[in-house]
Amino acid sequence: MLRVIQAIGLTSSPRKELPPAVDDVSFEAQAGRVTALLGAPGAGKTTVLRLMLELQPGRGVAYFRGRPLHRIAHPVREVGVLLGDVPGHPARTVRGHLRMLCAAAGVPARRADEVLETAGLVSLSGERLGTLSRGTDRRLGLACALLADPHALVLDEPALGLPVRERRWLHGTLRAYAARGGTVLCTTADPKEAARTADRVVTLERGRIVADQEAGDFSRTRLRPRVAVRSPHAARLSVLLAKEARAARRSVEVVPEGGNRLCVYGSTCAEVGETAFRHGIVVHQLADEIGDMGPGAGVADLPGAAGDDGEARTGHPQRAAGGPVVPVTGGPVAPAADVPALPAADAPPPPAAEAAEPAADGRGPAPSAAPRHRAGVPDAGGSPAPAPSGPQALAAGESPRPAAPPASRSDRASGDRAELPPPLSVRPLPSPLRPLRYEIRRATGVGTGFLVGAGVLVVSALTAVLLARIGHTPQPRLLAAWPRELPLPPAALGAGLLGALAFGDEFRHPALAADRGTVPRRLGLLAAKLLVASATALVLAVLAVGCNAELLHLLHGPELVEVPADWFALSAAWLGLVIGCACAGVLAAGVFRSTTAGFAAVVAVPLLVVPLVPEAAEGPRAPAAMGAPARVREGAPLRWSPGGERPLEAVLRVITQPVGSALMLSLAVLLCAYLFTTLRSRVR
Repeated sequence: MLRVIQAIGLTSSPRKELPPAVDDVSFEAQAGRVTALLGAPGAGKTTVLRLMLELQPGRGVAYFRGRPLHRIAHPVREVGVLLGDVPGHPARTVRGHLRMLCAAAGVPARRADEVLETAGLVSLSGERLGTLSRGTDRRLGLACALLADPHALVLDEPALGLPVRERRWLHGTLRAYAARGGTVLCTTADPKEAARTADRVVTLERGRIVADQEAGDFSRTRLRPRVAVRSPHAARLSVLLAKEARAARRSVEVVPEGGNRLCVYGSTCAEVGETAFRHGIVVHQLADEIGDMGPGAGVADLPGAAGDDGEARTGHPQRAAGGPVVPVTGGPVAPAADVPALPAADAPPPPAAEAAEPAADGRGPAPSAAPRHRAGVPDAGGSPAPAPSGPQALAAGESPRPAAPPASRSDRASGDRAELPPPLSVRPLPSPLRPLRYEIRRATGVGTGFLVGAGVLVVSALTAVLLARIGHTPQPRLLAAWPRELPLPPAALGAGLLGALAFGDEFRHPALAADRGTVPRRLGLLAAKLLVASATALVLAVLAVGCNAELLHLLHGPELVEVPADWFALSAAWLGLVIGCACAGVLAAGVFRSTTAGFAAVVAVPLLVVPLVPEAAEGPRAPAAMGAPARVREGAPLRWSPGGERPLEAVLRVITQPVGSALMLSLAVLLCAYLFTTLRSRVR
């Protein structure tokens, strides 16, 4: 069978004097099958996934169809990831979030509507992410993972906290995805859920693999039927059950679980109830359950159940989750294989057969070779598969349900049946407009930018009016609302904040594919962010001056808003200042991975960098620099009109100012730092 995901020797970095959270973990997840990574909280499941996705440092390597993730040009098309809650701004709409991800992945925007219908979220497409329930959030997370039609799904606790109906829908979707030839790797802490969902179960304990089994073997060896008993006389009942087991020479195990609760293996409710009745013992609870025998239980004789050192690990046959076993057996312990079969509507399927041929697109086995799965979930041909039977367990509160007739499209999307979105038949080629479309949708998808812009215009207008009333303010500073006491005008500060949000908001709410870090450091993405931030700053600068001039004209007359003689140079200096602050915010937030750090870098330019820059405007180099355009025009072989050097003079005037020089120096340093971190992340 095609090995789609291979984890080899994954080991997390040591934690001071503590052992690593994950130590030498190796396993495989094959195409057309669901692989469950099982372990108690703290066993290292999430760390394994983060190491596979190269989201945290460590040793070892994970191959996705023979290539590590950093060698894949478009990771989002290779693996769909869901770690924790859906990463996104809480004010963004469901449909807007998916359309933004479509632009990031380079897939058509209509794909968002297809996955919305698959997840049953069409009626909630206008809801904000922050208002979604837990079940809806899980549906949206799976929709995001399926958006680019990846070859594999990597999901961390996808069913955690979900009600029964949502769990059934999730399991059905994963089974349908695997039946189409995809690979599913998910984590869970519930052994019964792993037995219901997976074709293969890899068990982790304290960061190491203790078992790697087929689902059928896992169910037979780890999950056993038991009788749950709750009685105020639990200790006495335990002794009586032991006495009767020895007398009848039956294999019975009694496990005290603390307080007044017992778990009895190898008996029935009728037998335990009759024993309690004969001896006058009050029973508050008597129920059949499925018991968890603990990690690695009974896997010593199973093929492939070898430990990390190559030797088979032996789990204690009497180990249970509740506590120590009371030795009350009257004979040899019955093997787990002798446990009677329990009916289960959500039981895992039998192990899949070896795939004869890979699919045409290289994804894995062809649909005809995909494993059959549980009742009610369509197989590759679209018809429901028969319900399997075996020793698998049902979760508490779930009852066996027969196979239902084919449901409608809406029922399949909202219930436990699943219908996947159609595959992407055409992979669009990389386009320079792809990151630009993503950045535009990211910036316009929430109201933060519009609120910041409106606030900047209000503050700028009020500051201009206050300066006009005070007087003694030059006209250029009055129109820019820039008092000498402030390091920067409100428009420049607002542009810097919007630029910092371009990266900082993204690091807080990751939106792109899993790459080396939460956000891939790609130069195309940086260029798109700089372009959008510069355009936004340009609009903000023009609106700020226009609003200030209009308000001053209404309140103080036209004498304060007359056009100065050197309006071109002043305009160039003003636009350069605002756009430069926006670009500095983008670069600083990308380097320091924080909105706060990006905005602090903008404020630091006039406060910290300007004192370090020589007073260029007062030094002897300023007049020489301002006369450079005339000397260039005289020495140039081609002549231009007398006013042709005005743009060059405006640029030189901006550069020779202290703030302009400091801003240019800061932009150069930040750009070099960004390029350095980009190259380092690619080489690592």
